Order: sequence, then structure tokens, then C-alpha cells
Amino acid sequence: MKRRDLLKAAATGIAAAPLALSSTTAKAGDTVRLRMQTLYGTETDDLYKMFANDVKAVSNKSVRIQRFRGSELVPNDQMLASVSKGTLDMCQGYAGYWAGQLDLGKIESGIPGAWTSYDEAIYLHQKQGLTALLEEAYAEKGVKYLGAIFGGPYDLLTTKPVNSLEDLKKMKIRATSTVAGILEKFDIPTVYLPSQELYVALSTGAIDGVIYGGSLEYKALKLHESAKYYTYLNMINPGYADGMLINMKKWDSLSEDQQKALELATAKHAVNMHAWNVNGCLDVNGEGIFEFASLPEADSKALTAAAMDVWKEEAAKSPRNAKAIDAIIATAKATGRV
Repeated sequence: MKRRDLLKAAATGIAAAPLALSSTTAKAGDTVRLRMQTLYGTETDDLYKMFANDVKAVSNKSVRIQRFRGSELVPNDQMLASVSKGTLDMCQGYAGYWAGQLDLGKIESGIPGAWTSYDEAIYLHQKQGLTALLEEAYAEKGVKYLGAIFGGPYDLLTTKPVNSLEDLKKMKIRATSTVAGILEKFDIPTVYLPSQELYVALSTGAIDGVIYGGSLEYKALKLHESAKYYTYLNMINPGYADGMLINMKKWDSLSEDQQKALELATAKHAVNMHAWNVNGCLDVNGEGIFEFASLPEADSKALTAAAMDVWKEEAAKSPRNAKAIDAIIATAKATGRV
């Protein structure tokens, strides 16, 4: 079953997302065509078709989205630079790819421990001010930040059972820089590989495990053929956040009604995409292709403590980062985590 098929199965109930759109919002005028690239491939075609249709309907057909799949126009890690320059009009991207260009990059993408539930992530963004900080940071790059799009689970998949962090010291784990910085505090070897290389790397033994996403992503990449041991890390959930971005000059050229159409459609798309990811993972979990386990409570607490060390490192990068980490701490206190 391909990930596109999983999308169709997971999409049940999504069309009734709680953010309704009105087709009378925007004024008719000259048609604006926006070239948009995303991280994803064919598995999300239906979601982006829905997004483009919503933008078209709410803008009274005055805004049209032409969506390109991952790396079709530019490499995914260059999407921020391309939107900043206007080579791309829009993108949905993962800030972990441009953490060296944006001070809040690692924090935006989902620094471990930043949130432990979807509601907590929304609270951090909307009530504790992370969205406003991101708007400020992206504006300095000539980019309008339209909002966060949260993914689903973000856990460990390995070729051998994992009963503790100690077991991982004997393995080589694929991880992004943010997670690698935490694992390395426990002397766990890490390496970064792009998603298209994970199947071969696991099947040949070049790596012993990956931290990339949830069961939906792992099945889509067919990683279960080589690795069936799924370990809940309990570091962060939802496991990552994308951002919807648009070139600032292009944004300023739109009418207020057209801008509102993009904002409303993005909000609805964010709900749909999160539901697609979570629902898809639950579907896969019931298929019996993975064996599930969790780290011992003591190990989970050790990871949380290590994550807080990373918070301090991120806070030291800029005054804006310090404000973002203060917001994360305030959110964690509000939920009783610290």
C-alpha cells in the first residue's frame, strides 16, 4: 500500500475541518499565480489540491496556487533562500534545514521537549508568542510567516530491539542536528542522511536506526522491510513543525482580501495535514508490521534533562531566541512539566 493510498484512508473526516471558508471573502481582480514548493511528494497531492482549491474559492478565483513537489524546482534546504529572493513565491518547509540561516530555525522546527501535545504546541505559538517571534525573524529575511503546520509522531525505528539508551550506544542512528545534539550527550553515535537514502542504509547495515517521523512515514519509505522495532521516545509530540512561507513583496502586492484568503486556507490546511499524519500513523499501527516499545521512565527523564541543556544553548544565540525559550519554559510550567 503506497503512502498516497494511506493518505486517502487517513483523509476520512478531514474535509469537515473546523475552519470553514467563505467564497465571498475576496474581491475579483487580476489573477495572481503563486509558485509554491513543498517538502513532500505524491503522497500529499490530495492535501495540496484541497489547499489550492480553498485559496481559489476564498479569493473569488483571484489567487491560483501552482504546487511543486519536494526539490522539483530547488533543493528542499534552499527553499527559504528561494522564497526570500522571489525565485519561489511560497513554500511549506522545515526550518531545521535552514537553522544556520534563521536564529529560531531549530526552535521552530520542534526542539525536543518544546511541547508534548498538539494543544500545548498551539498554546506556545498563539498564547506565549512564538508565532509573533517567527513573524519577526522571517520578516528580516524578506519573508512572511503564515503559520505552523504540525506533523505527527517522531520516534525511533531500529533493526534490533531497544530496551534502554544504553542499547543505542552500540548502534549508529540517523538523526537531524537538533536530536543528534541530545543523543551525543549519551555517547550515542549519529549520522545525518536524507530520506531517500534511509532504505539502503538500513538494509545494508550502514546504520542501525532512524529518527525521522512516525509509522506512516516509515511504512511509506518501506523501512519496515529492514527495521521493525519502533520505540517511543516521548521527547516531543507532534514531532515536528513545518512553516508556510511567502515572499514578502509578493505578500504586500496582494489585496487584504487575498491575504485573508491565504491565511484562512493555511489554517485549514494545517488542521488537515496534522490529521492526515496522525490518522495515517494509527492506521499503520494496527497493521502489525512494527513491534512497539517505550524507553524506561528514567531514560525518558534523562532525555528531557538533556533537552533542557539544548534549550539553554539555543537561548544564548540571540535575544529573540532567549524570548522563545522563555515562552517554552512558561508553557512547560503551565502544563506542569517543569
